[in-house]
Amino acid sequence: QVQLVESGGGLVQAGDSLRLSCAASGRTSMTYDMGWFRQAPGREREFVAAITESGRTRYYADPVKGRFTISRDNAKNTVYLQMNSLKPEDTAVYYCVGGGLYQFRVGRSADYWGLGTQVTVSS
Repeated sequence: QVQLVESGGGLVQAGDSLRLSCAASGRTSMTYDMGWFRQAPGREREFVAAITESGRTRYYADPVKGRFTISRDNAKNTVYLQMNSLKPEDTAVYYCVGGGLYQFRVGRSADYWGLGTQVTVSS
């Protein structure tokens, strides 16, 4: 059993930055690949970023490449998503996930999900 709790969302203006955090707990905390999805109203859920269990490899969806950075600190049981140069189209509920890269990037699924944190970017 793994619990994921996101924080750091909020209302910002275009061009601003936010850092999302995901605190993991449970018997097998931080032993999975981790990532972030997002879902905007009227849109399907989309993959945003992922990081392997070791932290050695990172993947990003095209819309966020060059602007978002995913990282993890296994000692602190925490995954981060640094979001820079935010755009209105980044507005969505962001979900922290645990599982495997194939699930995230191809299956649009994960083994564990947080409840999400709202990010709203005004123009």
